[in-house]
Amino acid sequence: MAIELDNHGFSDALVILGAAGLVIPAFARFRVSPVIGFILVGMLVGPHGLGALTPRVPWLYYVTITDAESIAPFAEFGIVLLLFSIGLELSFRRLWALRRQVFGTGAAELFGSAALIGIALHLIGQEWAGAAGLGLALALSSTALVLPLVGTTSPVGRGAFSMLLFEDLALVPIIFALGAMAPTAADGWQGLASVGLRGGLTVAALFVGGRIVLPPLFEQAARTKSPELFLAASLLVVIVASVATTAAGLSPIVGALLAGLLIAETEYHSEVEVITAPFKGLALGVFLITVGMSVDLQSVLANWPSLAAAVIGVVAAKAIVTFLLLRVAGARVGVAAETGLLMGSPSETTLIVLATAAQAQLILPSTAAFWQTVTAIGLTLTPLLAKAGRRLSRDIEAGMPAEPVDEGEEARTVLIGFGRVGRMVADMLTVHGQPYLAVEADIDAVAEARRQGYPVLFGDVARGELVDRLNLAESRALILTMDDPVLTVRLARRIRQAAPALTIVARARDAAHAAELYKAGVTDAVPETLESSLQLSEAVLVDLGVAMGPVIASIHEKRDELRQVIRREAALEREPRIRRVRRLGDPA
Repeated sequence: MAIELDNHGFSDALVILGAAGLVIPAFARFRVSPVIGFILVGMLVGPHGLGALTPRVPWLYYVTITDAESIAPFAEFGIVLLLFSIGLELSFRRLWALRRQVFGTGAAELFGSAALIGIALHLIGQEWAGAAGLGLALALSSTALVLPLVGTTSPVGRGAFSMLLFEDLALVPIIFALGAMAPTAADGWQGLASVGLRGGLTVAALFVGGRIVLPPLFEQAARTKSPELFLAASLLVVIVASVATTAAGLSPIVGALLAGLLIAETEYHSEVEVITAPFKGLALGVFLITVGMSVDLQSVLANWPSLAAAVIGVVAAKAIVTFLLLRVAGARVGVAAETGLLMGSPSETTLIVLATAAQAQLILPSTAAFWQTVTAIGLTLTPLLAKAGRRLSRDIEAGMPAEPVDEGEEARTVLIGFGRVGRMVADMLTVHGQPYLAVEADIDAVAEARRQGYPVLFGDVARGELVDRLNLAESRALILTMDDPVLTVRLARRIRQAAPALTIVARARDAAHAAELYKAGVTDAVPETLESSLQLSEAVLVDLGVAMGPVIASIHEKRDELRQVIRREAALEREPRIRRVRRLGDPA
């Protein structure tokens, strides 16, 4: 069956994929956030940009997005994957530790901002019910934009995440509450209570079922060593959880977050995070393109004074409330100021609440359209607000005494490969009280090691993304014990380029392999053949009656001598190449 190339969906898909292929590397080259690039692409190729010219210039049809609604589901799926990835970075233990920030600071920020904005709108003529709906809508901030800019581990990221998480949890109750405030609503509050009950039961069922089903599911997927099956299992969990919470009347992003939290409790979370990252990035790019497409530049230019005043007012109100609450909670001035600006713009979920308020006849359609444009402008400005917040924070903190640095987890040794050699190294590290984390690609070995109490992470280091997430630059040392000589050399070379000061000790098959590892940049290479020969010599000498002390001293001297020989051979192999390069660069 032939594909119709003039199909709307096919044409729009090509534009989106082309934008992703051009925007990400181009903006990364100039160290500019791709967020801005995707939004600008949406403004350029959307119905208010070049798309408006397609009736007069037909060929523009193939480089523009003509059906904005057709890509909306993909944008929503991007937000779902984003919340899933956030859940993977957390755990129920960490979430419980944040409960005061989430239900204390988060709740105060949402309702405080809503009250301030709502009162201001009432003072300029908006009815109380409509002002309340607009205040709640505009008080929401964008999880999809904020967290990728700051993460969840920095002081700013932790504060923003706590508030954003409460907003995501409160979204559905807000929608039902606005519906209950409608003039024609009769049983709105009963419906809200019903949703709360069904939602609570659904979340509890997902929690219990996930604890039972997920470990064996991912264990079987990992045992096949098929990345495709592992990806399919990951997406299946996200979809099932999102569908379950949607059926219960909650937002699908609640189910996605819960799915991520459940997988984060297993040993497969790093591999799941790596394998789903490309899909999350692409889907998030689609969402940002839809944000840009909603900006009508002609309408903005025609109403710019009122739109500018509205954007500034919303950002200022939310920034002030957030700043004051974080200061009361003990945050530093710079952190509170940066977080306030970052949380200042409205959210993509603001559009949902605005539509609900208009449908409930709390605000006029023209009022909803105005604030939808304000929301689109605010979303576009979010990366700029983040940059301004960082600069403001630096300026403020520059004149203040330094705060003790929270280093989080203790610096540890990373051990890649957990076979017989890796297990022996781990035992010796434990004997001497040295913290470590092991990484192994064999799920059966991982399961057995974890049952015995070893801190082992499942993951394939052949995937560069996993190596990046190990944060090796902050580790005390790296030990490579894999039985794959080619992968060991390639991995050592890459890690040495990324972490020049890291101590790297690698297992080598023989002297030639050790020389390759030294050329790749390892600190020490330990050939198996060399060590077995030295151990054999030690055993023979002791059995012959030679004293243990002189035997051990001679063994150490011989080991050092052989290592120096291997290092010199590796250096000599590099030297001719260096000389050839120099000769090529000599003037004629």
